[in-house]
Amino acid sequence: MRCGIRGVTATALVAGLALAATACGGGDGGSGGNSGGELSGTVTFWDTSNDAEKATYRKLAEGFQKEHPKVHVQYVNVPFGDANAKFKNAAGGNSGAPDVMRTEVAWTADFANLGYLAPLDGTPALDKTDDYLPQAVGSTKFKGKTYAAPQVIDTLGLFYNKKLLKDAGVGVPKTFAELTTAAKKIKAKTGATALYLRGDDPYWFLPYLYGEGGNMVDARDKIVQIDDGAGVKAFKTIKDLVDSKAAVTDATDGQENQLKALKDGTVAMAVDGPWDIEGARAGKAFKDKENLGVAPVPAGSKAQGSPQGGWNLSVYAGSKNLQASYAFVKYMSSAKVQQQTTDKLSLLPTRKSVYDVPAVKNNEMVRFFKPAVDGAVQRPWIAEGNSLFEPIKVQMNKVLTGSATPEQAAKATGDAYRKLLKDYK
Repeated sequence: MRCGIRGVTATALVAGLALAATACGGGDGGSGGNSGGELSGTVTFWDTSNDAEKATYRKLAEGFQKEHPKVHVQYVNVPFGDANAKFKNAAGGNSGAPDVMRTEVAWTADFANLGYLAPLDGTPALDKTDDYLPQAVGSTKFKGKTYAAPQVIDTLGLFYNKKLLKDAGVGVPKTFAELTTAAKKIKAKTGATALYLRGDDPYWFLPYLYGEGGNMVDARDKIVQIDDGAGVKAFKTIKDLVDSKAAVTDATDGQENQLKALKDGTVAMAVDGPWDIEGARAGKAFKDKENLGVAPVPAGSKAQGSPQGGWNLSVYAGSKNLQASYAFVKYMSSAKVQQQTTDKLSLLPTRKSVYDVPAVKNNEMVRFFKPAVDGAVQRPWIAEGNSLFEPIKVQMNKVLTGSATPEQAAKATGDAYRKLLKDYK
């Protein structure tokens, strides 16, 4: 899934599944080591994948146990919306943190800045690093050190129901202006709303911002940019889409509501990522899997852009079994495992060599999303990067509910950024 603070309001119980009857928490007192040259002990792995993905990741973790029979992997699926705070609480309290965590790309610098991650430079965790896509490596670095191995890369695209667009007699919109125009025909001919707009999650705001030629901040020159003209236009775009009834939105539970609307065919389009491909195809609207189309996110008035997202694998600095944890990260980020992830889930690898495998090269979703990833906009990989989203989320809600104008929302977001980033202009 992965990228932004997708699903930050989600609340769910953490479901732990021990992959061996004798498994115990490695990061919470579990013993282990490299006795006699053979890895042993326990590795606790927190996986933040969604419901459609977690069974695959559990099986991949089991594969590591087959290669290292004296290592017990304790697999724990932690809901994405809970994972960031849960890890910080565990690592900060020095109790209950996992040995290895699947970290969203914006979390890595934050966790490293807090001292919660082990540097991986010179460890077995980083294997064949020249095989990684250059853009996937950026989020793993902080202050000259490497704190993660890139495992999945992604961006956003426009998912669309081919039948609904055909029945309405409209093409796939290349701009949000075209989408607004097409919405009336889609409603009149099919009864469906054109677009589900994620109003609850600021990660989904970025294509509107990039589409107007804007950005959150300039990290190199330390300048806040979101309160300029592009930011105002981006807030206005989402408001106009909803007010014109070209889009429907919800203040909460957007992840589930968007996916359900797409699966049921009550909306013709949704901006989404590779992590929801399998989930979407499970719906009645896509019993024929070929009915799901994917296109670039529509452009704004100035440009077309979508944020780079993805997932890394990080090791907890307080792990009691570092050697086995490094080996687990090496395995889970290997070309072999990345190929299996693509085969099962259509997620995009971070290793260049995997794209040369025929099954990956011919995967229809990879064929679209790889060029989209190549052209995706890099986010600022700074310790405060993940915190930049909350002010946008607050102001998106205000704009969509009519309690703030786009101008007020952009200014308030910029003010919040300057309080967060003390040395930014």
